[in-house]
Amino acid sequence: MNPLTIGQLAKHAKVNIETIRYYERRGLIPEPPRRESGYRQYAPEFVTRIQFIKRAQELGFSLNEIADLLALRVDTDTACNEVRKRAENKIASIEGKIQTLQKMKQALEALVVVCNENGVTGECPMLDALEGK
Repeated sequence: MNPLTIGQLAKHAKVNIETIRYYERRGLIPEPPRRESGYRQYAPEFVTRIQFIKRAQELGFSLNEIADLLALRVDTDTACNEVRKRAENKIASIEGKIQTLQKMKQALEALVVVCNENGVTGECPMLDALEGK
C-alpha cells in the first residue's frame, strides 16, 4: 500500500484528522516525512497504531499509559508480565472508581427518598443536604 495522506489515514483508522495531529503532538505516533508539497506521508502501519491507541482508550488507559504500552510493544524483549501488571493495575483503578460511583449512587438514592416532589425549592431536602444543612 502506498503512503497515506492525513485524510486517508483518518478515514482508515476511523478517527478525526485533529486526533491524528494530537497524537503526533503527544508523541504517540511519530511525525511522518513530508512530500515536497509539504503534505504528510503516513505509512500504512500507522492505521494499526492508531487503532491500538483507540482500543486502549476504550479499556480505560490514559494517553500516558498508552505511551508506556506502545513502548513495551516496540521493546520485544520485555516480558509479557509487564503488560499484565499494567492491566491488573488498571483493573484495580476501575474497581476503585466503581466503588466510588456506587457510594455516590447510594447517597443520591437516599436524598431522592426524602424528596417531597410537591414541595418548593426553599424547603428541598436535597438542596439542603448539598448545602450541608
